[in-house]
Amino acid sequence: MPRQDVRIPAADGDSAATLHVPEGAGPWPAVLVYVDAAGVRETFRQMGDQFASMGYVTLVPDLYYRSADWAPFDIATLFSDESERARLMTIIRLLTKDKVVADANAYADFLLARPEVSGTAIGTTGYCMGGRLSLIAATGLGDKVAAAASFHGGHLAVPDNPDSPHLAVGEATAAIYVAGAEEDAGFTAEQAELLRTALAEAGLEHTVEFYPAKHGFAVPDNPTYDEQASARHWEALRHLYLAHLV
Repeated sequence: MPRQDVRIPAADGDSAATLHVPEGAGPWPAVLVYVDAAGVRETFRQMGDQFASMGYVTLVPDLYYRSADWAPFDIATLFSDESERARLMTIIRLLTKDKVVADANAYADFLLARPEVSGTAIGTTGYCMGGRLSLIAATGLGDKVAAAASFHGGHLAVPDNPDSPHLAVGEATAAIYVAGAEEDAGFTAEQAELLRTALAEAGLEHTVEFYPAKHGFAVPDNPTYDEQASARHWEALRHLYLAHLV
């Protein structure tokens, strides 16, 4: 699939990204991909290619553009290396809820203005940290997001966190799909039930379920990547987007 480097005027500077366009004659619906905590890298660009092969114009942005000189993280050692984990936390702290929503608006507007893109709303999906950001985008952008997904995302429904996505789902209009990982302290059965309740009260179409796989199951360069769970996640996205993106 054609892949091109682009730069998007975002909230606090230009965000580098890759744009992945299906082959053939468009226009096509658009999808915004939120990467995991290790940041944008070739694995996610390849996933962007796969989204394009499914018929979606796909944007994979550098969420850490505010730290323009950040060095790539090694996903295999990121959370076991204390110095690298500390460096990551310094970068992540810049992603406040308000900044995530502002960036999401910039990314969505960029996609919806593209001649290759159809419709007036996009889909979002995210992995790990990006799963939470995907839901924040859906709650912050209203009818600009028609479908939002989270895979092995964490902190989606935390009662004592005022920025927890579940508290803002009443502001969303998107269909929501959430797939948690087993034995994942970042998204427990209790949190899943709290999220289901909030989504139901908001009147949103939703699915919240758990896959029999470990955290990180959908991302190929993750040590806990699970081929069967990943295939299931692609099928879930296919159904979600076919039903809600035009």
